[in-house]
Amino acid sequence: MQAVTTGLGAPSPSDSKYTAASVTKPAAQAIMEKQTTSDKPVVAATTTTTTTTIKSKQQTIHYPFWFGGSASSMAATVTHPLDLVKVRLQMRTGDAPKSMSGTVVHILRHHGITGLYNGLSASLLRQITYSTTRFGIYEELKTRFTTKDSPASFPLLIAMATVSGVAGGLVGNVADVLNVRMQHDAALPPAQRRNYAHAIDGLARMTREEGFRSWFRGVWPNSARAAAMTASQLASYDVFKRILIRHTPLEDNLATHFSASFLAGVAAATVTSPIDVIKTRVMSASGKSSIGQVLGSLYAQEGVRWMFKGWVPSFLRLGPQTICTFIFLEGHRKMYKKVKGIEE
Repeated sequence: MQAVTTGLGAPSPSDSKYTAASVTKPAAQAIMEKQTTSDKPVVAATTTTTTTTIKSKQQTIHYPFWFGGSASSMAATVTHPLDLVKVRLQMRTGDAPKSMSGTVVHILRHHGITGLYNGLSASLLRQITYSTTRFGIYEELKTRFTTKDSPASFPLLIAMATVSGVAGGLVGNVADVLNVRMQHDAALPPAQRRNYAHAIDGLARMTREEGFRSWFRGVWPNSARAAAMTASQLASYDVFKRILIRHTPLEDNLATHFSASFLAGVAAATVTSPIDVIKTRVMSASGKSSIGQVLGSLYAQEGVRWMFKGWVPSFLRLGPQTICTFIFLEGHRKMYKKVKGIEE
């Protein structure tokens, strides 16, 4: 009876061992395969997430606000003599030289090589205020509303640049007044010269002698010019650069930056020339002169030709200035990426 119970009620040791082996091994394999299978999507998802994160970071590089002002100040030290000649031609009176070369010779003969850098301190102050503001706001708006895979349309770039330019014109107006006055001062008769020692001296004297309202002399034509300048310079540079990279063998390198900035300089000089003439006349005036009076005087004296008076020297200044500014700016960006370890 005991033998029957043992055979029917409980498995033998060999049966127990066989059953455990036959059940446990496939179960273990199934568990391992399940774990392996479930691990693969996790790894893939992790890789995808990491790639997306890196790509997102590459698309939203936030450059320092001051990059534009720094690049523009560096460019101003190179192109200031051309800016000086442009102002002299726009303000030419009497028997003053009519050509760019004649103006350069006249300055060198009467004031030496340093005469070509009259008003440099005001020019640098202008870039620190005006250019820092317009470049900074423009780049901030681009960062917020565009990505690398979805670049802004040309109308949107113009809108963002226009807003940035108006803000820059308001902030940098006083420095622009000083810049025009200091560049034009040596061309005036000795009795009419202001003889500002430097930009800070001019700022203090303007405030003391003419009041704070002098800080905003010509602010509206200057803001209009700043809006037109920024729209035609910054927005067109981005568009020209995009076109060159997409539709030519050029890549994102120095040759592309040079070509795009040259074309942007042509566009900026053409768009801003009429506004620049009005701005210069209003800011250099000592008394109260409205924009309407200035326009009437210009048309009576020169007809419609006044709109492009000084266009050639304006382009010869804006071309190199635009090229230098964007090459320096791209250099800033490249160095920033290198320091931050961001891939090109």
